[in-house]
Amino acid sequence: MSEAFRTVVVAFGGLALGFTWQSIRTSAVPASSPDRLIAELRLAQFAALILTLTAGAYIGFAVVHENQPGVGLDVAFAVGFLLVAAVTMVRDPRQGLTILALAFAGHAIVDVLHRPGLLPPDLAPRWYSIGCAVYDVYLGALCYLPMLRR
Repeated sequence: MSEAFRTVVVAFGGLALGFTWQSIRTSAVPASSPDRLIAELRLAQFAALILTLTAGAYIGFAVVHENQPGVGLDVAFAVGFLLVAAVTMVRDPRQGLTILALAFAGHAIVDVLHRPGLLPPDLAPRWYSIGCAVYDVYLGALCYLPMLRR
């Protein structure tokens, strides 16, 4: 087990635990309470930051593999996800959480596209692409959880 693998598991595991706790707490607030809107706003802001972090990792991978064909597309996707995250900061929290849930699903698809070779397959370690796709689906579901509890 490499040091990078252990560090990524601990760091992103901690973020997932915190995000899970915040999503469950948000869902527990009554839908008619003004506190619900505030909790949804905080959850959307946290999700936007995590989306930017997970998508931005591919910029680092592209820099390391700068001569590999197709890395520009990964950088473009990362910037696109950053823009989506930025847009959600000025939206209604409910709408922002829905957009973020879809964005996490989209990022999971981008992660999976590295394995069949539609995007550069050797850009990131295999464990990272697979783990990131699972992580994205999980966080997307947590973004949408408060919308189900209305």
